[in-house]
Amino acid sequence: MKIYIVTPAGPKLRNGNRVTAVRWSRFLRQLGHEVSLGESWGGKEPDVMIALHARRSHPSIKSYATAHPDRPLIVTLTGTDLYRDIRSDEAARESLELATALIVLQEKGLGELEPRHRTKTRVVYQSAEPVKPQPPAKRHFEVCVIGHLRDEKDPFRAALAARLLPSTSRIRVTHTGRPYDEEFAGRARLEASENPRYRWLGEAPRWQARRLLARSRLLAQTSVMEGGANVVSEALASGVPVVASDIPGNVGILGEGYPGYYPVGDEEALARLLHRAETDGAFYEALKARCAERKHLVLPEREKAALGGLVAEVVEACSRRDLGLYLTHG
Repeated sequence: MKIYIVTPAGPKLRNGNRVTAVRWSRFLRQLGHEVSLGESWGGKEPDVMIALHARRSHPSIKSYATAHPDRPLIVTLTGTDLYRDIRSDEAARESLELATALIVLQEKGLGELEPRHRTKTRVVYQSAEPVKPQPPAKRHFEVCVIGHLRDEKDPFRAALAARLLPSTSRIRVTHTGRPYDEEFAGRARLEASENPRYRWLGEAPRWQARRLLARSRLLAQTSVMEGGANVVSEALASGVPVVASDIPGNVGILGEGYPGYYPVGDEEALARLLHRAETDGAFYEALKARCAERKHLVLPEREKAALGGLVAEVVEACSRRDLGLYLTHG
Protein backbone atom coordinates (compact mmCIF):
# COMPACT_ATOMS: atom_id res chain seq x y z
CA MET A 1 0.00 0.00 0.00
CA LYS A 2 1.24 3.51 -0.83
CA ILE A 3 1.25 5.92 2.12
CA TYR A 4 2.18 9.59 2.06
CA ILE A 5 3.12 11.33 5.32
CA VAL A 6 2.91 15.12 5.51
CA THR A 7 4.79 17.01 8.22
CA PRO A 8 5.37 20.77 8.18
CA ALA A 9 8.78 20.14 9.76
CA GLY A 10 11.48 20.04 7.09
CA PRO A 11 14.34 17.51 6.98
CA LYS A 12 16.81 19.91 8.60
CA LEU A 13 14.65 20.35 11.70
CA ARG A 14 14.95 18.17 14.79
CA ASN A 15 11.59 18.93 16.35
CA GLY A 16 9.05 16.43 17.61
CA ASN A 17 6.90 16.37 14.48
CA ARG A 18 9.87 15.47 12.29
CA VAL A 19 11.07 12.77 14.69
CA THR A 20 7.58 11.26 14.75
CA ALA A 21 7.17 11.36 10.97
CA VAL A 22 10.52 9.67 10.34
CA ARG A 23 9.82 6.97 12.93
CA TRP A 24 6.35 6.28 11.50
CA SER A 25 7.83 6.05 8.00
CA ARG A 26 10.24 3.38 9.23
CA PHE A 27 7.52 1.41 11.01
CA LEU A 28 5.17 1.45 8.03
CA ARG A 29 7.94 0.32 5.68
CA GLN A 30 8.70 -2.54 8.07
CA LEU A 31 5.03 -3.50 7.76
CA GLY A 32 5.43 -3.74 3.98
CA HIS A 33 4.05 -0.38 2.86
CA GLU A 34 5.60 1.99 0.34
CA VAL A 35 6.05 5.28 2.21
CA SER A 36 6.89 8.81 1.06
CA LEU A 37 7.47 11.78 3.34
CA GLY A 38 7.14 15.48 2.55
CA GLU A 39 6.35 18.91 3.93
CA SER A 40 3.19 19.16 1.82
CA TRP A 41 1.03 17.10 -0.51
CA GLY A 42 1.78 17.92 -4.13
CA GLY A 43 -0.59 15.70 -6.09
CA LYS A 44 0.90 12.25 -5.56
CA GLU A 45 -1.54 9.34 -5.61
CA PRO A 46 -1.16 7.41 -2.32
CA ASP A 47 -3.71 4.97 -1.01
CA VAL A 48 -3.59 6.69 2.40
CA MET A 49 -2.35 10.08 3.57
CA ILE A 50 -1.22 10.78 7.14
CA ALA A 51 -0.84 14.45 8.07
CA LEU A 52 0.81 15.73 11.22
CA HIS A 53 -0.54 19.04 12.55
CA ALA A 54 -4.16 19.99 11.81
CA ARG A 55 -3.47 23.70 11.38
CA ARG A 56 -0.10 23.85 9.66
CA SER A 57 -0.82 20.92 7.32
CA HIS A 58 -4.34 22.17 6.53
CA PRO A 59 -3.61 23.17 2.89
CA SER A 60 -2.43 19.62 2.16
CA ILE A 61 -5.30 18.10 4.12
CA LYS A 62 -7.91 20.13 2.24
CA SER A 63 -6.34 19.56 -1.18
CA TYR A 64 -6.08 15.82 -0.66
CA ALA A 65 -9.61 15.48 0.73
CA THR A 66 -10.97 17.44 -2.25
CA ALA A 67 -9.02 15.43 -4.81
CA HIS A 68 -9.63 12.03 -3.18
CA PRO A 69 -12.78 12.10 -1.04
CA ASP A 70 -12.97 8.30 -1.14
CA ARG A 71 -9.45 7.67 0.19
CA PRO A 72 -8.41 7.48 3.85
CA LEU A 73 -7.00 10.63 5.41
CA ILE A 74 -5.50 10.40 8.92
CA VAL A 75 -4.74 13.62 10.81
CA THR A 76 -2.44 13.62 13.85
CA LEU A 77 -3.15 16.32 16.43
CA THR A 78 -0.20 18.13 17.99
CA GLY A 79 -0.18 20.00 21.28
CA THR A 80 -0.96 23.37 19.73
CA ASP A 81 -3.78 21.72 17.75
CA LEU A 82 -5.39 20.11 20.79
CA TYR A 83 -4.91 22.81 23.39
CA ARG A 84 -5.27 25.95 21.28
CA ASP A 85 -5.99 25.84 17.56
CA ILE A 86 -9.07 23.61 17.36
CA ARG A 87 -10.84 26.15 19.58
CA SER A 88 -9.97 29.26 17.61
CA ASP A 89 -8.55 28.47 14.16
CA GLU A 90 -10.94 27.68 11.33
CA ALA A 91 -8.31 25.80 9.33
CA ALA A 92 -7.58 23.45 12.24
CA ARG A 93 -11.27 22.90 12.83
CA GLU A 94 -11.86 22.10 9.17
CA SER A 95 -9.05 19.54 9.29
CA LEU A 96 -10.97 17.69 12.01
CA GLU A 97 -14.01 17.55 9.75
CA LEU A 98 -12.06 16.41 6.68
CA ALA A 99 -10.17 13.62 8.44
CA THR A 100 -11.29 10.04 8.04
CA ALA A 101 -9.55 9.31 11.36
CA LEU A 102 -7.65 11.27 13.99
CA ILE A 103 -4.64 10.39 16.13
CA VAL A 104 -3.82 11.76 19.57
CA LEU A 105 -0.53 10.90 21.23
CA GLN A 106 -1.75 10.31 24.77
CA GLU A 107 -5.01 9.37 26.44
CA LYS A 108 -5.88 12.82 27.81
CA GLY A 109 -6.06 14.14 24.26
CA LEU A 110 -9.40 12.42 23.77
CA GLY A 111 -11.01 14.70 26.34
CA GLU A 112 -10.27 17.79 24.23
CA LEU A 113 -12.44 16.60 21.34
CA GLU A 114 -16.16 16.79 20.73
CA PRO A 115 -17.87 13.38 20.98
CA ARG A 116 -18.41 13.15 17.22
CA HIS A 117 -14.69 13.60 16.62
CA ARG A 118 -13.70 11.37 19.53
CA THR A 119 -15.42 8.39 17.89
CA LYS A 120 -12.95 8.48 14.99
CA THR A 121 -9.89 9.09 17.16
CA ARG A 122 -7.27 6.56 18.23
CA VAL A 123 -4.49 6.95 20.83
CA VAL A 124 -1.01 6.12 19.51
CA TYR A 125 1.65 6.54 22.17
CA GLN A 126 5.02 7.61 20.82
CA SER A 127 7.73 5.02 21.33
CA ALA A 128 11.45 5.24 21.93
CA GLU A 129 14.46 2.97 21.93
CA PRO A 130 16.26 2.89 25.28
CA VAL A 131 19.46 4.87 25.61
CA LYS A 132 22.59 3.06 26.74
CA PRO A 133 23.13 4.14 30.37
CA GLN A 134 25.96 6.58 30.99
CA PRO A 135 27.77 7.18 34.30
CA PRO A 136 26.18 10.16 36.07
CA ALA A 137 28.28 13.16 36.99
CA LYS A 138 29.92 12.74 40.39
CA ARG A 139 30.10 16.42 41.34
CA HIS A 140 26.57 17.31 40.25
CA PHE A 141 23.01 16.02 40.44
CA GLU A 142 22.31 16.65 36.76
CA VAL A 143 18.82 17.55 35.58
CA CYS A 144 18.34 17.75 31.82
CA VAL A 145 15.94 19.89 29.81
CA ILE A 146 15.66 18.67 26.22
CA GLY A 147 13.46 20.90 24.12
CA HIS A 148 13.55 23.88 21.81
CA LEU A 149 13.38 27.39 23.21
CA ARG A 150 9.88 28.70 22.47
CA ASP A 151 6.95 29.88 24.54
CA GLU A 152 5.05 26.58 24.51
CA LYS A 153 8.03 24.81 26.13
CA ASP A 154 8.41 27.30 29.02
CA PRO A 155 12.14 26.68 28.48
CA PHE A 156 13.63 28.62 31.41
CA ARG A 157 11.38 27.32 34.19
CA ALA A 158 13.93 24.77 35.39
CA ALA A 159 16.67 27.42 35.35
CA LEU A 160 14.50 29.74 37.44
CA ALA A 161 13.79 26.89 39.85
CA ALA A 162 17.50 26.12 40.15
CA ARG A 163 18.12 29.69 41.33
CA LEU A 164 15.87 28.99 44.34
CA LEU A 165 17.70 25.89 45.55
CA PRO A 166 19.66 25.99 48.82
CA SER A 167 23.40 26.56 48.61
CA THR A 168 24.01 22.94 49.63
CA SER A 169 22.26 21.56 46.52
CA ARG A 170 24.38 19.87 43.88
CA ILE A 171 21.74 20.26 41.15
CA ARG A 172 22.85 21.53 37.77
CA VAL A 173 20.39 22.03 34.91
CA THR A 174 21.76 21.19 31.45
CA HIS A 175 19.58 22.33 28.55
CA THR A 176 19.82 21.47 24.88
CA GLY A 177 17.51 22.93 22.27
CA ARG A 178 17.31 25.31 19.33
CA PRO A 179 16.17 28.88 20.09
CA TYR A 180 13.04 30.05 18.31
CA ASP A 181 14.67 33.40 17.67
CA GLU A 182 17.58 35.56 18.78
CA GLU A 183 15.64 36.84 21.78
CA PHE A 184 15.45 33.33 23.20
CA ALA A 185 19.10 32.71 22.39
CA GLY A 186 20.13 35.92 24.13
CA ARG A 187 18.13 35.05 27.19
CA ALA A 188 19.68 31.56 27.35
CA ARG A 189 23.20 33.00 27.11
CA LEU A 190 22.42 35.56 29.80
CA GLU A 191 20.91 32.95 32.10
CA ALA A 192 23.95 30.71 31.67
CA SER A 193 26.29 33.60 32.48
CA GLU A 194 24.39 34.64 35.62
CA ASN A 195 23.16 31.30 36.93
CA PRO A 196 25.93 28.87 37.95
CA ARG A 197 23.40 26.04 38.07
CA TYR A 198 22.38 26.38 34.41
CA ARG A 199 24.15 25.40 31.19
CA TRP A 200 22.74 25.82 27.69
CA LEU A 201 24.33 23.66 24.99
CA GLY A 202 22.40 25.11 22.06
CA GLU A 203 20.93 22.72 19.51
CA ALA A 204 22.69 19.37 19.76
CA PRO A 205 22.56 16.34 17.46
CA ARG A 206 20.06 13.73 18.57
CA TRP A 207 22.77 11.31 19.66
CA GLN A 208 24.24 13.99 21.94
CA ALA A 209 20.84 14.83 23.43
CA ARG A 210 20.27 11.13 24.11
CA ARG A 211 23.65 10.84 25.84
CA LEU A 212 22.71 13.82 28.01
CA LEU A 213 19.47 12.08 28.94
CA ALA A 214 21.28 8.84 29.67
CA ARG A 215 23.64 10.41 32.20
CA SER A 216 21.05 12.65 33.88
CA ARG A 217 19.42 11.89 37.21
CA LEU A 218 16.17 13.56 36.10
CA LEU A 219 14.41 14.90 33.03
CA ALA A 220 12.51 18.16 33.60
CA GLN A 221 9.57 18.47 31.17
CA THR A 222 8.32 22.01 31.73
CA SER A 223 6.00 22.70 28.79
CA VAL A 224 2.77 24.65 29.05
CA MET A 225 1.36 22.81 26.01
CA GLU A 226 2.21 19.34 24.64
CA GLY A 227 0.42 16.79 22.51
CA GLY A 228 2.74 14.10 23.87
CA ALA A 229 6.46 14.78 24.16
CA ASN A 230 8.90 12.40 22.46
CA VAL A 231 11.46 13.16 25.16
CA VAL A 232 9.16 11.82 27.90
CA SER A 233 8.86 8.57 25.94
CA GLU A 234 12.65 8.43 25.67
CA ALA A 235 13.00 8.96 29.42
CA LEU A 236 10.51 6.18 30.17
CA ALA A 237 12.27 3.83 27.76
CA SER A 238 15.64 4.59 29.34
CA GLY A 239 14.68 4.44 33.01
CA VAL A 240 15.29 8.15 33.67
CA PRO A 241 12.66 9.55 36.08
CA VAL A 242 10.73 12.67 35.13
CA VAL A 243 9.53 15.81 36.85
CA ALA A 244 6.88 17.50 34.78
CA SER A 245 4.35 20.31 34.58
CA ASP A 246 0.85 19.08 35.34
CA ILE A 247 -0.52 19.68 31.85
CA PRO A 248 -2.77 17.07 30.19
CA GLY A 249 -0.08 16.19 27.64
CA ASN A 250 2.21 15.04 30.44
CA VAL A 251 -0.49 13.46 32.61
CA GLY A 252 -1.69 11.46 29.61
CA ILE A 253 1.69 9.74 29.43
CA LEU A 254 2.86 9.60 33.05
CA GLY A 255 -0.55 8.84 34.52
CA GLU A 256 -2.89 10.28 37.12
CA GLY A 257 -1.43 10.67 40.59
CA TYR A 258 2.18 10.62 39.44
CA PRO A 259 4.22 12.18 42.29
CA GLY A 260 6.56 14.17 40.04
CA TYR A 261 4.16 16.90 38.88
CA TYR A 262 4.32 20.59 39.71
CA PRO A 263 1.80 23.34 38.81
CA VAL A 264 2.64 24.65 35.36
CA GLY A 265 4.66 27.88 35.47
CA ASP A 266 5.44 27.59 39.19
CA GLU A 267 9.23 27.60 39.65
CA GLU A 268 8.96 27.58 43.45
CA ALA A 269 7.03 24.31 43.37
CA LEU A 270 9.47 22.92 40.82
CA ALA A 271 12.41 23.90 43.04
CA ARG A 272 10.85 22.02 45.95
CA LEU A 273 10.31 19.00 43.73
CA LEU A 274 13.88 19.03 42.43
CA HIS A 275 15.30 19.40 45.93
CA ARG A 276 13.18 16.53 47.21
CA ALA A 277 14.29 14.27 44.33
CA GLU A 278 17.91 15.13 45.13
CA THR A 279 17.74 14.64 48.88
CA ASP A 280 14.98 12.08 49.49
CA GLY A 281 16.12 8.68 48.24
CA ALA A 282 12.74 7.03 48.80
CA PHE A 283 10.99 9.74 46.77
CA TYR A 284 13.51 9.42 43.95
CA GLU A 285 13.02 5.65 43.83
CA ALA A 286 9.25 6.16 43.82
CA LEU A 287 9.59 8.34 40.72
CA LYS A 288 11.69 5.65 39.04
CA ALA A 289 9.19 2.94 39.95
CA ARG A 290 6.20 4.88 38.63
CA CYS A 291 8.03 5.61 35.38
CA ALA A 292 8.91 1.92 35.05
CA GLU A 293 5.18 1.10 35.33
CA ARG A 294 4.49 3.24 32.25
CA LYS A 295 7.39 1.96 30.16
CA HIS A 296 5.20 -0.57 28.32
CA LEU A 297 3.31 2.32 26.70
CA VAL A 298 6.39 3.44 24.74
CA LEU A 299 7.61 0.11 23.37
CA PRO A 300 8.34 0.41 19.63
CA GLU A 301 6.41 -2.74 18.76
CA ARG A 302 3.35 -1.33 20.50
CA GLU A 303 3.45 1.90 18.50
CA LYS A 304 4.10 0.08 15.23
CA ALA A 305 1.16 -2.26 15.84
CA ALA A 306 -1.14 0.64 16.74
CA LEU A 307 -0.20 2.65 13.67
CA GLY A 308 -0.36 -0.32 11.31
CA GLY A 309 -3.67 -1.40 12.79
CA LEU A 310 -5.18 2.04 12.30
CA VAL A 311 -4.09 2.18 8.66
CA ALA A 312 -5.70 -1.22 8.02
CA GLU A 313 -8.83 -0.15 9.89
CA VAL A 314 -9.41 3.03 7.90
CA VAL A 315 -8.69 1.36 4.58
CA GLU A 316 -11.28 -1.33 5.34
CA ALA A 317 -13.79 1.23 6.62
CA CYS A 318 -13.44 3.38 3.50
CA SER A 319 -13.71 0.35 1.24
CA ARG A 320 -17.09 -0.53 2.71
CA ARG A 321 -18.11 3.08 3.51
CA ASP A 322 -18.53 2.31 7.22
CA LEU A 323 -20.16 5.59 8.17
CA GLY A 324 -20.98 4.32 11.64
CA LEU A 325 -17.32 4.49 12.63
CA TYR A 326 -15.84 7.29 10.56
CA LEU A 327 -17.15 10.58 9.30
CA THR A 328 -16.89 11.19 5.60
CA HIS A 329 -14.71 13.91 4.17
CA GLY A 330 -15.03 15.93 1.04
